Amino acid sequence: MTPDTIISLGQQVIVVTVQLTAPILLSTLAVGLIIAMFQAATQINEMTLTFVPKLIVMALILLLAGNWMLGVLVDYTRNLFHDIPNLIG
Repeated sequence: MTPDTIISLGQQVIVVTVQLTAPILLSTLAVGLIIAMFQAATQINEMTLTFVPKLIVMALILLLAGNWMLGVLVDYTRNLFHDIPNLIG
């Protein structure tokens, strides 16, 4: 296993990780920003006001994109297992 192979595997892991986490993180970021602007405008400082909508949005994103996310993860794992003989020798 050469250093170039290890670097390539590391890059693939980072790309898959970003693909899987981006929908959840970006949607909760947008919801958090909208709620923060609402709190600033109304001067309501309630912690559950930010937590509950983010939790709901995360659940919706997992319901909508969960199938795609699982497919990406399974494809990556299959490709990795398939390439093990090439990586070793």
